[in-house]
Amino acid sequence: MTKVVIIGGGPGGYEAALVAAQLGADVTVVDRDGIGGACVLTDCVPSKSLIATSTRTTYVREADILGINIPSVHEDKAEVEVDISQVNPRIKDLAQAQSEDTRKRLVKEGVKVVEGEARLVDPHIVAVGEQRLRADVVLLATGAHPRELPTAKPDGERILTWRHLYDLEELPERLIVVGSGVTGAEFASAYQSLGSDVSLVSSRERVMPTQDADAAEVLEEVFMRRGMTVLSQTRAESVRRTDDGVVVTLSDGRTVEGSHCLMTVGMIPNTEGLGLEEAGVRLAQGGFVEVDRVSRTTVPGVYAAGDCTGVNMLASVAAMQGRIAMWHALGEAVSPLKLSTVASTVFTHPELAAVGASEDDVRSGRIDGRSVTLPLNTNPRAKMNEVKDGFVKLICRQHTGIVLGGVIVGPRASELILAVSVAVQQRLTVDDLAHTFAVYPSLSGSVTEAARSLMLASPE
Repeated sequence: MTKVVIIGGGPGGYEAALVAAQLGADVTVVDRDGIGGACVLTDCVPSKSLIATSTRTTYVREADILGINIPSVHEDKAEVEVDISQVNPRIKDLAQAQSEDTRKRLVKEGVKVVEGEARLVDPHIVAVGEQRLRADVVLLATGAHPRELPTAKPDGERILTWRHLYDLEELPERLIVVGSGVTGAEFASAYQSLGSDVSLVSSRERVMPTQDADAAEVLEEVFMRRGMTVLSQTRAESVRRTDDGVVVTLSDGRTVEGSHCLMTVGMIPNTEGLGLEEAGVRLAQGGFVEVDRVSRTTVPGVYAAGDCTGVNMLASVAAMQGRIAMWHALGEAVSPLKLSTVASTVFTHPELAAVGASEDDVRSGRIDGRSVTLPLNTNPRAKMNEVKDGFVKLICRQHTGIVLGGVIVGPRASELILAVSVAVQQRLTVDDLAHTFAVYPSLSGSVTEAARSLMLASPE
């Protein structure tokens, strides 16, 4: 029986463990912080739980648009009270429950769980304290942690990383968010909706510079319309505590005062102290583990998955890397990881979801394609719900009409993107989508309508 040892119990680790157990391997997961890893306990699950609360808050604030008169809100839309001392315990309880559910599933499938710090002694021996685990296959799935600036050291009270947020007993009155990537944008949006006065520090010309430009523009407009201050093209040089808050000094000389500062300036892989380089595992710039498209490292029998590899830091990608590693290691047929089919979402309000090729790929000539964008404010279901912000964008190959990608900005974009994701994965054409029934009225109807627009515009 093949012995598999997995270091790390996050999505890359526990999904790999389930696959390996299914294939009849003897599987051990060595976990330090709790099954589910940072994704379940401190990052993805807690943040999306917080965002769910913030989204409901926005709906309550804007209920009068639909003719619903809530007395405490009607006279002053700002008067929606959010008790963070109730919100945060609920979030942590949900995360712990998800972790425990996952642990029970592993045990039920015959996976052994060992608590402790792991280290590679050699490619076939993993040390956990004094214990030595022999392995035919090792998977590294150790994750990553928030990057810290030497001039803005988090203290867990006023200067925070997102992993400190759920210990707060009061809602930040004036929150300064440093970093306008996905994480920064999500928390800025959430806390603005919860009632904080939010300032977002962005080093680039626009927020979320790696996302679709049209989508980022819509979201920045929404942020500012709801009262957020966006400070563009400047960086935080330092953050210091004051008696009752923080002062952030910016690279352009300005200072911003707030009650709290949230630092979202990137991730550092958890690869130190694992004995990787001594075992021959090559690390890339920044300490990330080098892997190929089937999750192999530079050492035979040693694989890696998830944030420690730096390959598209999403839970879904980590999980797929882990599964691919086990399928490959245990002799199953496997398709290499294809990043062009990965769907991602920014859980702002409204949400931003994307998959596949971008409009920039078309404009730059990297792909021979064409696109169409339909605003959601023309969609009947959107009108019923007073949704005015957002769109559906679909991209296809110029002559064949094969769907190459798409972007959706709107409510539940994370759910709506699945249709486009399936089309990209299965190489469907706009004709295939156009001839697919969509419920009327529905937001998903805009996906099939976009496909019809591209079908009609196809060259003869």
